[in-house]
Amino acid sequence: MKTYTKLFVTLTTLVFSSFAFASDLLLMPAWQSDIVFEQPESVVLNADKQSFFVSNVNGYPDKVDGNGYISQMSLTGEVIEQHWLDGLDAPKGMAVVGNNLYVADIKQLVVIDIAKKEISQRYLAPYAKFLNDVAVDSDGNVYVSDMMTNTIHRLVKGSFTVWLRNEQLEAPNGLLVEDKQLIVASWGHMIDGFVTAVPGHLKTIDIKTKKITSLGDQTPVGNLDGIEADGQGNYYVTDWMNGRLIHIQASGISKTLLKLAQGAADHTVMLDQGLVIIPMMLGGNVVAYKISQ
Repeated sequence: MKTYTKLFVTLTTLVFSSFAFASDLLLMPAWQSDIVFEQPESVVLNADKQSFFVSNVNGYPDKVDGNGYISQMSLTGEVIEQHWLDGLDAPKGMAVVGNNLYVADIKQLVVIDIAKKEISQRYLAPYAKFLNDVAVDSDGNVYVSDMMTNTIHRLVKGSFTVWLRNEQLEAPNGLLVEDKQLIVASWGHMIDGFVTAVPGHLKTIDIKTKKITSLGDQTPVGNLDGIEADGQGNYYVTDWMNGRLIHIQASGISKTLLKLAQGAADHTVMLDQGLVIIPMMLGGNVVAYKISQ
């Protein structure tokens, strides 16, 4: 794998376009993995902070086919174990809590014991159609979005049930727990498959009251996928359809940081190292960018 090389910079410029400014942020290519993953949808940092997990859909994103799997990747993009864990269908969003890796898998929330490298529990959501992202609050409750039914499920003390179903969610995709709020990256109002009449924007949900509020003035932003905090009260968000990394302020104002290829999916951010790591679902690889200010 070639990293920090003139070749990578050239390829990034040609394939992923160029880096851009948002406020005083500047992103530069850091590394990219080889093209070895099979529809990588999500990347999360392992609990030991020594590796990443990458979910591979490997087939139709809504088909129960047993083809999906989890890979393990180094902090600089080398594959440690391609098939770290098999036995999934179309795994998407993930979250790590202690020794557990939670994975959204169509109609199931799958719990993986990281140390044992085995599935320890499967929680079924029988009426779900497209479980997508996972987030965990400070009490250990697990939230899972279902973008096809405008639903958010929640796992509390072993009970996995519908927590909120509301058309205002507008195809909820990415989730982030922040203080007493759940931040939702909406895909938008879908009219034909994944095509939207109106693209999505960020929304906040008060966890106690379940009140839904748009961040800003409801201006459409994009077909939003992953969402991560920037450590300054704002957010790094991916736009899957348009292939962008966006910086969205708490006021709702957004600017494009990176123009990428279509399929920029559920990313992760390492604030201590100033890195944004993005799985390119249609490209089959993972790319990383260094944040400079």
